[in-house]
Amino acid sequence: MNLLIYKTLDELTEDLADYIIKIAEFSIEENDRFNFVLTGGSSPKALYQFLAEKCEHRIDWEKVYFFFGDERNVAAEDENYNGLMAKKTLLDPLNIKDDHIFYVNTTLAPEKAAIEYKKSIDKHFKGEDIVFDLILLGMGDDAHTASIFPHTTLVKDEEVNVASVFVEKLNTYRISFTAPLINKAENVAFLVFGENKAEAIKHVIGDEQKDFDQYPSQLIDPIDGKLTFFTDEAATRLLEE
Repeated sequence: MNLLIYKTLDELTEDLADYIIKIAEFSIEENDRFNFVLTGGSSPKALYQFLAEKCEHRIDWEKVYFFFGDERNVAAEDENYNGLMAKKTLLDPLNIKDDHIFYVNTTLAPEKAAIEYKKSIDKHFKGEDIVFDLILLGMGDDAHTASIFPHTTLVKDEEVNVASVFVEKLNTYRISFTAPLINKAENVAFLVFGENKAEAIKHVIGDEQKDFDQYPSQLIDPIDGKLTFFTDEAATRLLEE
């Protein structure tokens, strides 16, 4: 595990963009494509804007395929739909082709949406092992990641899969990658910043004794890949030296 701590969000964003571009360049050189899983919420908005505005000519975006690690059970035009924020800030500005973007179809019931999303991923990987080049993750102040929330069925899900989950505290369903699917990736990067994430980071990174049910982000431990945390001083203030 690699922990990178930044003084400012601008520094973090620029360094994370460089990291993404390097993995993209390597993946395209090796496999002629880059399979990139995006994270949702508000945290990556600045990163997506930076990639679209400052990195437009740094890689061949026509060879990048975009996926979503989780999605909210709302309509695609709803402001809370993870795909919409990415579409506005990253995908449309870069003129990414529709067939290079894998959105979750939330017109379906959650369980069906999860099944169909997994099918679309299987088809893209031509039935071979699903190993993404890079999965970008966020972390909630409750230590959830993707839609693997504390004390939900996804915490104990051992399938390499996309699953639906009911999140009781939000009184809603979500569609999410399972931890085993995430852990097959070549590279996994957490984007976590802000003082409100300090308690979560303290337990996810600092605890020797793991409690996956309480701190689901502890589940993320790539089998053969690399794990990197991009974070700031505020989020890491409770970590012991």
